[in-house]
Amino acid sequence: MTEELVLQIFREALILSIRLAGPLLLISMIVGLVIAILQAATQVHEQTLTFVPKALTIVVLLLLMAPMMISSCNEFVIRIFDIINSISRQTVI
Repeated sequence: MTEELVLQIFREALILSIRLAGPLLLISMIVGLVIAILQAATQVHEQTLTFVPKALTIVVLLLLMAPMMISSCNEFVIRIFDIINSISRQTVI
């Protein structure tokens, strides 16, 4: 296993984690910002008012994005196993 291969796997893992978590974080920030603006406008500062809409939004987004997230993780794991398989073949031969 070369250093370049390890760096490539690490880079792919970072990109995958950003692709999976990025939309969830972005939507959560947008919902939080909208609720903060509404709280500032109405002067109602209740902690649960920010938590519940963000939690519901993330749950809905997870349900919508689950197939894409699973397929992305599946492709990455298959790629890792292919690399492991090719390395084990090289050491046997």
